[in-house]
Amino acid sequence: MNFDLTEDRQMLQDTLRRYLADKYGIEHRNKVAYAEPFHDPAKWGELTELGALFALAPEEAGGMGGAGFDIAVVFEELGRTLCPEPVLGALMASRLLTAAGADQEELLAGSKTYAVGLGELDAPYDLTSMTTTVSGGKITGRKSIVYGGQDADAFLIAAKEGDSLSVYEVAASDASVTGYALMDGAGAAEVVLENAPATLILSDAGAAIDDAINAGILALCSEAVGAMDVLHAMTVDYLGQRKQFGRPIGTFQVLQHRAVDMLTEIEQSRSIVIKAAAELGGPDAGKYCSMAKNLIGRAGRLVAEEAIQMHGGIAMTWEYPGSHYAKRIIMIDAQLGDTDYHLARVAQAA
Repeated sequence: MNFDLTEDRQMLQDTLRRYLADKYGIEHRNKVAYAEPFHDPAKWGELTELGALFALAPEEAGGMGGAGFDIAVVFEELGRTLCPEPVLGALMASRLLTAAGADQEELLAGSKTYAVGLGELDAPYDLTSMTTTVSGGKITGRKSIVYGGQDADAFLIAAKEGDSLSVYEVAASDASVTGYALMDGAGAAEVVLENAPATLILSDAGAAIDDAINAGILALCSEAVGAMDVLHAMTVDYLGQRKQFGRPIGTFQVLQHRAVDMLTEIEQSRSIVIKAAAELGGPDAGKYCSMAKNLIGRAGRLVAEEAIQMHGGIAMTWEYPGSHYAKRIIMIDAQLGDTDYHLARVAQAA
C-alpha cells in the first residue's frame, strides 16, 4: 500500500510546517498559551489566511478537503509545535455545520470563531443524560470544558429534545463564559446558558454529533503523533550530547533500546491514525477512532515518561521544551475520553 501524501496534502503539510516553525517557537507558544485569551489572535488570523481551516471542510461546504487524512495532516503539524490555536473547536463546528448544510464561510475564513458545547459536569460522555433544554427558542443549561470557548464568537450547543439530540447556535454575548487555561496551556471555557436565544441548526443530530466527536478524536490523535515525533527526536539528540563517564550516554545500549522502544510506539500510533483517518465518516469510524485514542493514550504516556527519565532533571524544567511536549501529550489522553473510556467503547463495539 502507498501511504505517501497526495500532492495537495504534501503542499499543505510543507506550508504549515514552515509557517509554524517560523512563527510558533516554544517561547512564543508558552507566552501566549498561559495568558488570556490562551492563544495568539494575530497568529490565528495568519493561520486561517494560509487556508488551514479550508482543509477541514469538504468542497460542498466551501472547503477543499474534509477527509480524515486532511484532518490528520493539519493536526500533526499543530502538534509538532504545540500550537494552542482553537482549531479543534473549528473542526468540530465545521462537521456539524456541514451535516446541517449551513453556511460556514465565516468559520473557514476565520472571521467568526466557533466552539462546540457537548459534555456537561454530570454527563461528560453520555449525551443522552444531558440536562440542557430548549423551550420557546431559549436554551438553558451548562456545558463544561468547551475547547476554544474562551474566545469564541458563537457556540454550537447540543441539547436533548425528547429521545433525540439537536444542535443550536448561541451567540457568545448571550451566554456566561468563563475561560481558563488547561494544564498544558490550551484554552477552554465553562458556558452557562440561562434562557439564551438559540437558533436551531440541526435536529435529530445524534449521528452528526458522533461524527464531530470522531473527527475531534482523530485530530487529537494526529496532534499527539506530531508531538511524540518531536519529543523523540529531542531525546535522541540529547542522548548524543549528554556525556557521562567520558562518552555520550547515547552509546549505552540500554538507552539505545529504550529510544527504539519509543520509536516503535510512535510508529504504531501513526499506523492506527492512518486507519482511523481512512474510516472517518464510515460505519466503523467510532470503533477505529476509539482504538486510536486508547493506543495513543498508552503510547503517549510511555513516550513522555521515557523522554523525561532519559533527559533527567532538565526535562522537568519550564525552560526546556521537552517538559511542555510531555505535558501536552499526557493532556491529550484526557480530552474527548481517556484511555479507559475508549477501551470500554471498543469492547462495546466488538
